[in-house]
Amino acid sequence: MLSPLLLVAGDTAISKELLSLLVIALIAAAAPLVLGLLRLRLAEVVVFLAAGVVFGPHGLHWIVIDDAIELLAELGLGFLFFAAGLELEQAAIRGRSGRLAAIGWFCSALAAMAAAGTLQLVGLIDDFTGIAIALTSTALGTLLPILRDWGELRSSFGRYFMGAGAMGEFGPILAISLLLGASNTAVAVLSLLMFAAAALILARLPLHLANDRMVQVVQLGHHTSSQTALRLTILLLVALLVIANRFGLDAVLGAFVAGVILRRYLPEEQETLLALKVEGVAFGIFVPIFFIVSGANLDIASIIEKPLRMGIFFVLMLLVRGLPQFFLYRSAIPDPIERSRFALLVATALPIIVAVTTLELRAGLMRPENAAALVGAGALSVLVFPMVAAMLPHRSSA
Repeated sequence: MLSPLLLVAGDTAISKELLSLLVIALIAAAAPLVLGLLRLRLAEVVVFLAAGVVFGPHGLHWIVIDDAIELLAELGLGFLFFAAGLELEQAAIRGRSGRLAAIGWFCSALAAMAAAGTLQLVGLIDDFTGIAIALTSTALGTLLPILRDWGELRSSFGRYFMGAGAMGEFGPILAISLLLGASNTAVAVLSLLMFAAAALILARLPLHLANDRMVQVVQLGHHTSSQTALRLTILLLVALLVIANRFGLDAVLGAFVAGVILRRYLPEEQETLLALKVEGVAFGIFVPIFFIVSGANLDIASIIEKPLRMGIFFVLMLLVRGLPQFFLYRSAIPDPIERSRFALLVATALPIIVAVTTLELRAGLMRPENAAALVGAGALSVLVFPMVAAMLPHRSSA
């Protein structure tokens, strides 16, 4: 292990990376302890984002964002969407739940286009497409731990939310891939079809390669240092990340599909054991890095200089994504208080917003102040909407 003297005396770039990683690890470890000891009803991601702002380049400069840290953050984003795909139940995207989720997302898409068109008309934004996509998203992966803590992940409320949340992630991911990830729509559609074919081959491959001996080796690996199932899971995730990237699609599409594939083909007796290990790697290491780095990249100065932009985006997130669900789910969730909680959760967004703004900034299509305001509004939604939902009376649902 390197001593502090060797760390300081060694290569400067490596020293900065390690010190930045040390600060990130300290924040990740301290956040649940602080929230638990002080009994604060906040989502951990809010603490991560706030700490990233404080210790990042726009704050104390304790966290330096370089290629190595960015790569870890990208893996964190991938693990976040992978966990969302892994948690997705087929029942949530089928039948009534699936129909309502699809209708709800398309209603939000229409409202988002109207809102983005109005903002562009008054000269507040230049990027109609990116803003519209961002406003239709739902932070399913971010909210899953909250619903699990509330004990509602397997309830009817949870199933409806899983459906709406899945559409709130998968719909924008497809929109990003088709509208932002390629030079034209025809190329994007072709890339998407090629990715789907590659994903299908990967999904079917284990069925042709598996035999009794192979299954036995994998199962024995659960209890040895080999951790074969976990390594194969990481291989599936990274492979689909690479394939999506090679086809010019956003990497989050590959991560989400990898989680769905694993959930579909994972034997029931191994599901819980492997899911716990994946969650340990994802939420114990990589996902906190993603949110802390997202906070560190947040241009807080532009938000302070122009707070009205963030306020507008924050209100639009509720109106565009949350309000249609309140009316659409009136039969599925009759209780208006429960439906209000549902609408607030569906309106909560952040990861997709970060993905959209990152792509748009790289392409020079979005104003930096709008990107910062959007991410700030997403962070504010993660702070406010679940907290307000938690304060509303909970009705038990089967």
